[in-house]
Amino acid sequence: MRTVTGPTDHVVVVGAGLAGLSAALRLAGAGRQVTVVEREPEPGGRAGVVRTQGYTFDTGPTVLTMPELIADALDCVGERLEDWLTLTPVDPLYRATYADGTQLDVHADPQRMQQEIREVCGPADAEGFARFTDFVSKVYRYEMRDFIDTNMDSPLSVATPNLARLAAIGGFRTMAPKVAQYLKDPRLQKVYSFQAMYAGLSPYDALAIYSVISYMDSVAGVYFAKGGMHAVPQALAGAAEKHGVTFRYGTTAERVELDGRRAVAVHTTDGERIACDAVVLNPDLPVAWRDLLGRTPRRVKRLTYSPSCYLLLAGSTASYDPGALHNISFGHSWKNVFTELIDERRVMSDPSLLVTVPTHMDRSLAPDGRHSYYVLFPTPNLDADIDWRTFAPRYREHVIETLESRGYPGFGDAIEVEHVTTPLDWQAQGMERGAPFAAAHTFGQTGPFRPRNIWGDNIVFAGSGTTPGVGVPMVLVSGRLAAERITGRDRSYRSRTWP
Repeated sequence: MRTVTGPTDHVVVVGAGLAGLSAALRLAGAGRQVTVVEREPEPGGRAGVVRTQGYTFDTGPTVLTMPELIADALDCVGERLEDWLTLTPVDPLYRATYADGTQLDVHADPQRMQQEIREVCGPADAEGFARFTDFVSKVYRYEMRDFIDTNMDSPLSVATPNLARLAAIGGFRTMAPKVAQYLKDPRLQKVYSFQAMYAGLSPYDALAIYSVISYMDSVAGVYFAKGGMHAVPQALAGAAEKHGVTFRYGTTAERVELDGRRAVAVHTTDGERIACDAVVLNPDLPVAWRDLLGRTPRRVKRLTYSPSCYLLLAGSTASYDPGALHNISFGHSWKNVFTELIDERRVMSDPSLLVTVPTHMDRSLAPDGRHSYYVLFPTPNLDADIDWRTFAPRYREHVIETLESRGYPGFGDAIEVEHVTTPLDWQAQGMERGAPFAAAHTFGQTGPFRPRNIWGDNIVFAGSGTTPGVGVPMVLVSGRLAAERITGRDRSYRSRTWP
């Protein structure tokens, strides 16, 4: 594994997102002096927060899986997860509703899920689910160690026995037909393949290896952090600060000073020069290259990006019981949804959408008698010919009308506080093409073909734009991989995280 050269006593981490915080904890635990430069007044990055009129809204991811990765980052400085976060298993993981009026609750317990499928879809699919669970568990086991949780210096890095094992079980086939091999009911196919969108792809284009995402939530389980997802970066930053990491909030990095291919300092917009021995860049990869390093490699220029999304955060007087934390509403259309979003670059005519209700788990996130709603509609990214400055108000009406026709009557009238994020807003926050899910995980942008996390003598990248990719577990791993480029391989990591 290639590592940075020269001294590494003082490391500057640009960006206090989850990947930057994961890296900072590991670097501090390895005895490095660490300074984190963050433009916002608090940590979080994409896992941000809006607080207004008694409401607390997460502005980024809401689905938390694999908390053992959080525990491991804290363990690097001798801290325990339970001392910093209160996590509660979510059940059901998701509540899926379909255009025909049927409903399916997704559970992490395989026996409960089989019973749910038997009652809703029939015994044949219940048996098929057992085989599907075995498949995604093998994908996870074969893929995680060699393809996700490791630094790769060339495509030859993946030439391991697990590569052959993945090929043998069909991991390099297309996801949608692979899922259909086990699950015949279209409702099950939807709920166990929509996760391809997290990778920026249609399940009809994504490789079956991305069913590893289904394993991470639908088998390993989903959790809720008291206080919302933003409690996670708050905990990581608090532990890091306790163990000597210096945080410079409200400070914007302007450029990295280079001596040839070596970073020697980070300059801020207020004129400060912070000398360093190495640097970890957590901003979106193309933004880090262009804005901080003043150059963009051809490989980065040619990246293709995931779809974006329209996010409505609503503080409301309405309650829609019994409800679940995460609610997925599927329209009549399925394959055509991805054609519209990705190929035709237009908004969905018959949308599938996510509604998360944080107050279902934590009533402190809204005033008494109120609820908060996190409503996400996938949209094209800014490569589409859509002017969100004029289109956003019209699209909001479409969002409200869709919700009210999908089991949320009176949703619009009940809103008393709202916060909207469009693709244009995501771009303003530093996400290339307004794509919060970063570069798509096409074959040529996956694994060893994804942009490397090291350049020059001492510059390392972290976050969803580099390896291993998109999602809360992936960016936490990304922070570890970035730290190991500086400290060398953490020999105790496997024994801490693998049975």
